[in-house]
Amino acid sequence: THTGVKPYACGACGKSFGHLSTLTTHQRLHTGERPYACGACGKTFTNPSDLNKHQRSHTGERPYPCARCGKSFSQQSNLTMHQRSHTEERPYPCGTCGKSFKYLADLTVHERSHTGERPFPCAQT
Repeated sequence: THTGVKPYACGACGKSFGHLSTLTTHQRLHTGERPYACGACGKTFTNPSDLNKHQRSHTGERPYPCARCGKSFSQQSNLTMHQRSHTEERPYPCGTCGKSFKYLADLTVHERSHTGERPFPCAQT
């Protein structure tokens, strides 16, 4: 809600929500209930919004066009990420050295250069 009040608490984990409908969707993570099924492939979802996004993978619908280049996307979040390719925006700074990245995945890979973490074993032995 606009007031920040979150009166609906999950009995399983204690997380609070501002709307009952959001709590109901959240509780499905605990129960495993997925009442929204895709008519094309049968994949199920916890909420109708996720089903709607998924159905675009079957229809090819791309309702989110980039105003700069015209490329279209099936999800708003993909358009938002793409739009960074037209700007110098780098919203993901490294906490160790300060270098910034356009994409979270690039920051994650970079951070491994500081930690030495190598999560993927070499296939060539």
